[in-house]
Amino acid sequence: MVRKLKIAVGMSGGVDSSVAAALLSEQGHDVVGVTLKLWGGQSDSGCCSVSDVEDARFVAKKLGIDHHVWGFVEEFNEHVVYPYVDSHAKYETPNPCIECNRHLKFDLMAKRAVRLGFDAIATGHYARLKFDEQKQIPVLMRSLDLKKDQSYVLSKIPKEALKICKFPLGDYTKPEVRQVAEKLGLLTADKPDSQDVCFILATGGRREFLTDKIKLNSAKIVEDSSNENLGEIEAMELLTIGQRRDIGISRYGQRQYVLSLNPDKKEVRIGPADKLLTRNIYFKESHFLLDELKDATTIYVQGSAHGRPVKSTFFADGKVVFDKPQRKVAPGQIIAFYDEENLVVLGSATVIANPHD
Repeated sequence: MVRKLKIAVGMSGGVDSSVAAALLSEQGHDVVGVTLKLWGGQSDSGCCSVSDVEDARFVAKKLGIDHHVWGFVEEFNEHVVYPYVDSHAKYETPNPCIECNRHLKFDLMAKRAVRLGFDAIATGHYARLKFDEQKQIPVLMRSLDLKKDQSYVLSKIPKEALKICKFPLGDYTKPEVRQVAEKLGLLTADKPDSQDVCFILATGGRREFLTDKIKLNSAKIVEDSSNENLGEIEAMELLTIGQRRDIGISRYGQRQYVLSLNPDKKEVRIGPADKLLTRNIYFKESHFLLDELKDATTIYVQGSAHGRPVKSTFFADGKVVFDKPQRKVAPGQIIAFYDEENLVVLGSATVIANPHD
């Protein structure tokens, strides 16, 4: 018999968190829906808009569970928004959703839940937990549905939080989740997934958001092989390594990508896709969910939320070496570390620019 737990379920107003709450409630747990109020400004997308809060409230009422809104606006600014702006100012490519998971959902929310007498927290992330009998700790794993797996965006959360986490959707596929929602008559059953940063308006984008917060600098565009000056771009801070669109170059027969950003020279170098290939990625701020990785350990590394893990060697001095050349990962992004079976999340780190360039 499953022990009845008091669980705070993070409800963003989407179908995934709605079904997570429903499944736990069906299992007999004392479930309370919690929507986090994080962004104090305007929002037209993501999990911070007024409509999403209302959707979460309606779903909770349909399920017959209590619903609360917990405010972390100042903390969200401190841990997510301000670092996001600073990262762009340093010509990096931040991932605010990972930082939100790390600092807000699985730290501040988890700690408040414990203080209020909850036994566990749960979210609608596609990931799984297993208990390691030998180490007597929970282990974060990929979800059953590898196409939807979200273990990458959870790879920086505090490992202490895993002790009170539940991921009810880990053994479900997305179509199955929508079927459950439809069967229960939840209004979020056919709601599209949010793809945007909650504090960036879809109408204005990053440019509008950053314009009054940092100085946006123009830069010349240089073709890497020929060193030919191809023109100028207005805001180098809005570019990311590997970007193809919005660089305004169409004169070459093959697609051109951003290869590097050099703020000292005010220069953006572009070139074909094969020039993005590298074997070395440098990192800082390594974070381990299990034991600290030893030097020269074979692991698998994933460099984006929808990427695929590739065989690599971890070096404790801040470098991973791919077995085969892979596309560069932009500074500011996260690389997640997996075991040799590509199932267990070992940890993660933040990518930095090549210190030898």
